[in-house]
Amino acid sequence: MMDLTALSRLQFTVTAIFHFFYVPLTLGLAVLIAYMEYKYWRTNDEVWDKMARFWTKLFAINFAVGVASGITMEFQFGTNWADYSRFVGDIFGAPLAAEGVFAFFLESTFIGLLLFGRDKISRGMRFLSAVLVAFGTNLSAFWIIAANSWQQTPAGYKLEGGRAILTSFKEAVFSPSTLPRFLHTLDGAYVTAAFFVMGISAYYLLRKKNVEIARPSLRVGIIFGLIFALLQIYFGDIHAKQVAVTQPAKLAAFEGLWETQEKAPLLILGWPDTKNEKNVFEIGVPGLLSYLAHGDVNQPVKGIKEFPREERPPILPTFLSFHLMVGLGILMALALLWAVVELIRGKIYNNRLLLKLLLYFIPLPYIANELGWITAEVGRQPWIVYGLLKTSDAVSKLDPGQLVLTNLLFIAVYLFLGGLMLYLMVRTVKTHNENALGVAEREVA
Repeated sequence: MMDLTALSRLQFTVTAIFHFFYVPLTLGLAVLIAYMEYKYWRTNDEVWDKMARFWTKLFAINFAVGVASGITMEFQFGTNWADYSRFVGDIFGAPLAAEGVFAFFLESTFIGLLLFGRDKISRGMRFLSAVLVAFGTNLSAFWIIAANSWQQTPAGYKLEGGRAILTSFKEAVFSPSTLPRFLHTLDGAYVTAAFFVMGISAYYLLRKKNVEIARPSLRVGIIFGLIFALLQIYFGDIHAKQVAVTQPAKLAAFEGLWETQEKAPLLILGWPDTKNEKNVFEIGVPGLLSYLAHGDVNQPVKGIKEFPREERPPILPTFLSFHLMVGLGILMALALLWAVVELIRGKIYNNRLLLKLLLYFIPLPYIANELGWITAEVGRQPWIVYGLLKTSDAVSKLDPGQLVLTNLLFIAVYLFLGGLMLYLMVRTVKTHNENALGVAEREVA
């Protein structure tokens, strides 16, 4: 018989991965567009106007598909996770309602103004609209991450009648993991937008097309990307320290650390053998994990064997997703450093090898973001609410056959939406004419 929990998890995983594919670009590109609108407002230079118009078109395509995919994800709380919804409804509903009232309406309203009213408002109002879109999208991300972070590190609640009852809205929203996860996620989104802008700008420069907007867009993308790639080192460290304190089993799975150790090593490479509870091989830096987690190389770090088998996360998926995410982050940082050097030397616009690399690197931050989500969510298992409610106890009592059917339907719909989004993006990029100043966004609609 098919596993009801596995099917429910698969459906939510498919939905969440598809939705989260669009979120980072929305968050980061909104900030870059606000900067471009600011430059146009201050300088009245038509190049910045053209840049803002072009990137807003791509932003709108991405935003529309992201909104559609997010709606189905929220419905699943009631359909597939009824016991979970009963357990956390008093708490989980508050940040989701705040996201809708304080963030989504704000961003949606001013996105409409930027798309359809930009030629009827002043430059200053356009800049203000872009700022409010950026603020709204990032505020929306905060509320969603706050809700998810409560599942990772519950706070501000009491258990009553088999349910979690809210006792402090502030403590629930600002649980121990909220700010570290928000900063880490937001930073990854900004790096994603930077590589998206750099890659498309590189495409134009390689083909000597739309050079007027490609050069400044590439320059902005490189500087923006480098800033947040470097900040990610700091934010990632803050988040890792928080995980070490609040979710030690997850940290041990990150690093394939089976035995509690002083001078615990930070693994560079390795392969966990879950059957024999050891690593097949490992290459690490002695003491570095202890230092990064606790600020002291002699501080012991709990190993996986310290935790009951039934409370351990899936070790191999957590380990691999974490290390692949970190590896991609390092690779992107090196590419950005190379780009900065070439930008300073004034040779980047004719460096075809680097331009091709930036074009081909567009998918990397997307993959890294998805790996980060997998690391966080798989590493929390077997808990859906850490330490309080197990995933297997949270599912709705459904017919497994229904879930098989809806899984197939969801996958088909998402493949269609993803293909449509990709088609519209590619068409917009290939057909864009930098001299078409004032072209209405109806080309995208």
